Parts: sequence; structure tokens; C-alpha cells
Amino acid sequence: MDLQQLRYVVAVADTLNFTRAAERCQVVQSALSHRIAALERELGVRLFARSSRRVELTGAGAAFLAGARECLAAADRAVADAAAATGVVRGRLAVGVIVTTAAVDVPELLQRYRARHPEVRVLLRSGRSDELAAAIRAGELDIAFLGLPEGERPAGLETVVLDHDEHVLVVPAGHRLAGACRVTLAEIAGETFVDFVAGTPARAQSDRAFAAAGLAREVAYEAGVVELITRLITRGLGIALLPSAFIRPLAAGDPGLALVPVVDGPRRLEYLAWSRFNPSPATRAMLDVLGVRQPSARS
Repeated sequence: MDLQQLRYVVAVADTLNFTRAAERCQVVQSALSHRIAALERELGVRLFARSSRRVELTGAGAAFLAGARECLAAADRAVADAAAATGVVRGRLAVGVIVTTAAVDVPELLQRYRARHPEVRVLLRSGRSDELAAAIRAGELDIAFLGLPEGERPAGLETVVLDHDEHVLVVPAGHRLAGACRVTLAEIAGETFVDFVAGTPARAQSDRAFAAAGLAREVAYEAGVVELITRLITRGLGIALLPSAFIRPLAAGDPGLALVPVVDGPRRLEYLAWSRFNPSPATRAMLDVLGVRQPSARS
């Protein structure tokens, strides 16, 4: 058994297609199929159930896959550590980003990172703060930019606070409150709201603020992306509370939106988060680019 065979198994498991797996591994399909068949003979089990139209992991294959991924990750880390000892940063950096990140200009950051470390392959993934934090703990992400309600901190991770922010009221330009100097939650509780999906950290920020004020509200429309939320607002279907640092640049170019400060509105913190356990050289390099003081290495 060798690392190349493990890479072939992972590629087939990810694509469930021998042709696409071969393309991903940059080998001919017959060679990939032959190496996987040889591995199955060596192990004495079938890793994949195959037909002319379908490929699936067997029970043994699913059990083998977890260890294969760990072996490959360990091998990749060994190569990256060896390179880092000579002053060269290599390997992979998986970065998670929430859609409302405002404390950091992510494209500009990645551009600076690439200029310093061109041999690192950067993977970018967007999602909810809770999902991204879980992905770091699971080893699927190296670092992430999160947004959480004030008073909540990502558990089990190293973090630094990047920014504090207040939500503002976002209304259609013709709304009765569009020209107001400021509003309170009590003044807007009877309005129809557009918000993020219930149960997500982005939604929790507003839900907690209304609950703390002893107020109920109606959320008629839920969406996972800000673009859809703002489009619903411009159509007059509802209003929303959104992080000010993120929404202000967008609203400046959209005459259909108006922003109003909220006296007792939600507050959020933007965090940079990464694993406490032995960050990779690529992760440490990103922390250096961000100017983050790093804790001593832990085993």
C-alpha cells in the first residue's frame, strides 16, 4: 500500500466516478482502476461496489476512507513542516468566511498572502459561523472569519476579536422610517421582517435583542444570503436588521435602501478563529500576514 493508492481511493470516494477521479489525479482511468483493484486484493475486501452506471463505497470502504484521509493529511503536513524548516511555506490553507465579513477585506488579504507564500494552495469556503467553527474543530478548515452575537465566543478554538459592530435598520427608501434619525426596537417590533434562517448565528443576533427587550416580532421571509434579503426589502416586503459595517457600503450604491441607527439594536463581534492544536505552517503564515500575535506551539 502506498500514498498514491490512498489518493486514488479518496478521489473515487469524493467523485463516485472512476473517470472523474482519474482526471482529478491526472492519470488514465485504467491505471487508477488497476491500482485500486490491487489494493482491494491486498486488503482482502472490496472498497467500492461498481456497476456500469454506479459506484458506491462499501461498508469496508467507508471504514477505510477515514484512515486514508488521515494518512494523507499527515503526509501532506509532514511535507509542509519539512519545507517550513527551510523557510518555505507550502501545503494547503483552508479558509472559512461568513458572507457578512466586514472587518477584513478577504480578497485583498488573500492577494497579500499569495504574494508572500505563492506555494500554498488556498481553499475558500463560505458558510454560517457555527458551521465554520465546527469545520475547524473537525480539521476541515484551518482558519475562519466568524460573526457572533455579543457575549458569545467560539468554543474550543483560538480566537481574536477583529471588530465590534452594531446592527442598523434597513428599510425601503419610501418607508415611513426612512428619514428617521434613530429608532428603538419597540418602534419597529410591529413591522414585518426579513431575516436570516432561524437557528443560525446571524439570526440569533436579532432574536436575542428582541427577546432581551421583551418584544415579539414577525419574520415573514427567511434567506441565507444578504443579496436576497436586500432585494426583498427594496420590493417593500419587509425590513431587516443587518451589521452596519457590512451593509453601509452596499446601501451606498442602492437608492432603494435606507439605513436608520437603532438605539438598542443587536451587536456582534467579528472573530478570527483557528485550531488550538498545532496550527500548520500555512496557518501560522496567515496569522503573521494578519498581524496576529501567535501563542506558542502546542503538542
